[in-house]
Amino acid sequence: MRVGVLVGRFQPFHLGHLEAVRYALRKVGYLYIVVGSAQRSHERDNPFTAGERIAMVKGALDGNDIDPSKWMAIPIPDADSHSLWVSTVVSMVPRFDAVFTNDALTFLLFKEEGFDVSAVPYLDRGRYSATNVRDRILERKDWESLVPEEVAEQVKKFGGVERVRALIRKDLAGVKHG
Repeated sequence: MRVGVLVGRFQPFHLGHLEAVRYALRKVGYLYIVVGSAQRSHERDNPFTAGERIAMVKGALDGNDIDPSKWMAIPIPDADSHSLWVSTVVSMVPRFDAVFTNDALTFLLFKEEGFDVSAVPYLDRGRYSATNVRDRILERKDWESLVPEEVAEQVKKFGGVERVRALIRKDLAGVKHG
């Protein structure tokens, strides 16, 4: 059985991510979902903790009938150097054959180590991106239609809407006006 790894930060997990999981599961029998930058949270581009992101992934996949015996989410922190990142993933994830990513650096690093690496077809990339979701939260525009229903509920439960807005205000407060 082929085993794959899907790499992402999932800040937050959106409908494009859900389609990426479905795509990867059509190519492999089992999928490890690597929640990258696991040590980062409470930042403008990384507002959610690894635990919150894993809960989002689980809620979204359970709520969309993705067989829980076919996947596992694993949080992995950034490595101190790009050259060490693949070995960090290999040391923290059980054996896998294939890697799915749309991040150019991740693609290159795994390819250089001899892995079968595939890009994932985007689902309307202009609309379904975590940056767009966070921006829409900030701008008080509809963001809930961009994420699975279970994720919208969890973001609210975690206080994510307020956190995203507070982190943006914190960034702006640190800007020197001259």
